[in-house]
Amino acid sequence: MPIVPESSTSDLLDEKQLSRELNISVRTLRNWRSKGEGPSFVKLGKRTVRYRRSAKDEFVAEGSKVIGGGL
Repeated sequence: MPIVPESSTSDLLDEKQLSRELNISVRTLRNWRSKGEGPSFVKLGKRTVRYRRSAKDEFVAEGSKVIGGGL
């Protein structure tokens, strides 16, 4: 069995963790995945889905916009 460095496993979020961080439901994440939307994800095996923190950060940054005049 290969040993996975702890830093790489702590970089991965499951659906519940990501949904809490984004303040959305797990159902929304699943819906986005089925449509090819949302943050990119990693599939481990047939069922296990994980999200990299960097993918979450990128997704949030892409979705952030300044509305109005701003500073």
